[in-house]
Amino acid sequence: MSYGSTLTEIVIDGISRGAVYALVALGYTMVYGVLGMINFAHGEVFMIGMFACVYAIGLFSTIWGSHALLNLGLGIIVAMIFSAAYGYANERIAYRRLRKAHVLAPLTSAIGISTFLQYFIFLTVSKEKVNFPRYYSDLLTTNRLHFGPVEITYLQVAIFGLTLLIMGGLFFLINFTRLGIALRATAQDQLMASLVGIPVNKIIAFTFILGSALAAVAGVMVAMYNNVLVFDAGYRVGLKAFTAAILGGIGNVPGAVLGAMILGLTEALTTLQFGSQWNDVTTFGVLMLVLLLRPRGLLGERVADKV
Repeated sequence: MSYGSTLTEIVIDGISRGAVYALVALGYTMVYGVLGMINFAHGEVFMIGMFACVYAIGLFSTIWGSHALLNLGLGIIVAMIFSAAYGYANERIAYRRLRKAHVLAPLTSAIGISTFLQYFIFLTVSKEKVNFPRYYSDLLTTNRLHFGPVEITYLQVAIFGLTLLIMGGLFFLINFTRLGIALRATAQDQLMASLVGIPVNKIIAFTFILGSALAAVAGVMVAMYNNVLVFDAGYRVGLKAFTAAILGGIGNVPGAVLGAMILGLTEALTTLQFGSQWNDVTTFGVLMLVLLLRPRGLLGERVADKV
């Protein structure tokens, strides 16, 4: 295989990683856009989605057999429901009562919930790595599309295509619907939004629910890609996604996507040139360089139109 085709496959892998980071980063950036706070438990919501999908697939397989597409589709829906429920609970427990408290109060509460969720899974589900059912993942990871010497797995196509679809839907929601207007109004001024009849509490809760559901989709994609789940998986991916949100401009939805893609490509190219052990070094090196030159991120923090 030539260096050019290898580089192309590495770039495709980087875009796939970036797409996953983007789905998780949107949760961070939407919550910040509406509340001006960082949801540090968001990575664990991603992890909850991974485990919910695997156990849902196992349940459906027991009930009516191994119908691959049906069980996988229902498993993703179950994962989104579970993660959305945890996201809503997070908003009610860690944020709603602390919105007017000192900035460190909700931050500390979110970190506490993050730790609680990690060790809840550790103690009640599995202390060891859990394998994703290969019968389902192999359908997308072993079958490939061939473009000359370049090969792309169906899973990579699915990750990128699904991410584009979700981004398009989110863009339409925010810019062309009444709910999107309510989101933007709440982000700009919660008091004025409530005075004109917008249910601010429900809008904020919806932001957590939507971001958590997107994180669940990313969790399922990562579980299928790696074929393994672990209780602290959300910490690492959550940190990378948070980095992507800062890189693009926290509170800025297009910025989160841009930052995620840059992050994914940086990791992939680093792996090609220096090995995967250098990924974190180059990733955070790029972040520091960007913030030194553009402290608000590449596209800047949104103020008047945050989400």
